[in-house]
Amino acid sequence: MIYRLYAQRLRSRLRPEQLPRHVAIVMDGNRRWARQQGFENPNIGHRYGAEHVDEVLDWCAGLGIPAVTVYVCSGDNLRKRDSDEVAHLMRMIEEVVAERLRHPEGQWRLHVAGRLDDVPESTRAALKRAVDETRDRDAPFDLTIAIGYDGREEIVDAVRSLIDVQARLGVTPEELAERISPEDIAAHLYTSGLPDPDLVIRTSGEIRLSGFLIWQAAYSELYFCDVYWPGFRYIDFLRALRSYARRQRRFGA
Repeated sequence: MIYRLYAQRLRSRLRPEQLPRHVAIVMDGNRRWARQQGFENPNIGHRYGAEHVDEVLDWCAGLGIPAVTVYVCSGDNLRKRDSDEVAHLMRMIEEVVAERLRHPEGQWRLHVAGRLDDVPESTRAALKRAVDETRDRDAPFDLTIAIGYDGREEIVDAVRSLIDVQARLGVTPEELAERISPEDIAAHLYTSGLPDPDLVIRTSGEIRLSGFLIWQAAYSELYFCDVYWPGFRYIDFLRALRSYARRQRRFGA
């Protein structure tokens, strides 16, 4: 009862114009949460973490936040983590996230950011199917899954893509160097066509971005939360939004 009343109080004090239009989340702490809960296999935390994405998307939809990006894993995670852990995480993304987003009555369009060549074939196929089936959906919300993602690699890929396109148009390297702009590079990012995040939240108490959206988050507000991702509650989310609403955004000024 106290929790519900506190959540209602927090929610009532957030005006629609104060809310971010795009929230990006580093979903950190699945395995540590599982150990904290006493599970013998800490990988089970990835299932709870994947299930929790559904709940957080419902919170965002209920608040009218139209864009969400979630950081599933980096390229380094895929290459360096234990193979059993990676396989379990990928299976959760396929079975819990990608499959549910395909539901005909769903209200989210799916986008993917990252080097999908590093992702297992079954996961890549599941995500591609969900992207294809939600692309033309008449839906008010956009979800981006960052998987096999690294912000520096994204910028490298964007520059390569830009150079390739311009070269095929007959533009010389000298001409491109003379006129290239931040907007040109942004148009070739994985997230091209989507708004930059207003608010970036990281759970688990880590205070760093770990290469997440380093171009797009240049002017984002950052919020770090000590709670592990599966234990991230509605009131934790509302507190992050309250913190955002109290800030005066300067966009580099």
